[in-house]
Amino acid sequence: MLCKVQQGSLYPALHRLENRGWLTAKWGQSESGREAKFYSLTKQGKKQLEAETENWVRLAEAIGLIMQTSR
Repeated sequence: MLCKVQQGSLYPALHRLENRGWLTAKWGQSESGREAKFYSLTKQGKKQLEAETENWVRLAEAIGLIMQTSR
């Protein structure tokens, strides 16, 4: 399954993450030779990603339990 994100959603989200200190961005040259902005997780961003991943795993496990008991 392919998930496509529209530019109108992607770039505002990247800017919000950058404003929160979870991403850092720098300009550079892409493989095609065009100027592009490259994003990287900050140390704080990595911590947030870990927390969000833990929350997602707990939620997925809870949903899995509900699905098993409703059969």
